[in-house]
Amino acid sequence: MASAADRNPAIVLVRPQLGENIGKAARAMLNFGLSELRLVAPRDGWPNPSAGPAAAGADVVLERAEVFPTLADAVADCANVYATTVRKRGVTKTVVTAEEAAREIHAAPGKSAIVFGPERSGLETDDVARARAILTIPINPDFPSLNLAQAVILCAYEWSKAQALVQPTVEDLLPPASQDELDGLIAHIEAMLEPRGYFYPYSRVDATRRNLRNMLTKPGWNHLEVRTMRGVLSTLERDPAKG
Repeated sequence: MASAADRNPAIVLVRPQLGENIGKAARAMLNFGLSELRLVAPRDGWPNPSAGPAAAGADVVLERAEVFPTLADAVADCANVYATTVRKRGVTKTVVTAEEAAREIHAAPGKSAIVFGPERSGLETDDVARARAILTIPINPDFPSLNLAQAVILCAYEWSKAQALVQPTVEDLLPPASQDELDGLIAHIEAMLEPRGYFYPYSRVDATRRNLRNMLTKPGWNHLEVRTMRGVLSTLERDPAKG
């Protein structure tokens, strides 16, 4: 099995042209827990003042970025190299999706790298030939153009899915309301509806009550939502003349 460090693939940008794109790629990486950025012959040199603002706080990725003169140098320590491209470019290699590559990276021994080409042209045939496999994604054949950061974030996201990163919204969810709380809410609503003739005709009282209960229990209310609705009902019960 790969070590924890080896399971984190290096992101290799080959001959990137704009500092802004490097910064955006760094931001995409850090969003999903990746921080090892390798740059191959960046057109405008490195460091690039345009990268920082575009990284939007992913400074640690830029600060640790390594620069290499060739792709061969950048992946010299990597046992598993994936070339991202939508075209095979005349090279016969195994083709995998981003999801499949992520699983392989987690399971395979040795360091892995995911390689991305320049913004305008993508990876050259010689670049792709250096990889062990081609990484591609299903995409509209009439418009198969992704910008650099988009390509990086797709691969980083697939890799992160096996890392058990915390989904922020999950932490904010409140526990579901208890049955007793739901019963109290339903009884409160029924008590308000009864004197207003809602449960008519009487031959359908049971079915009407059942439908009302099914509707009110379906959303999966949490206790705060139940309390809020009870507050709404209590307000509606008040005599407007008394304030």
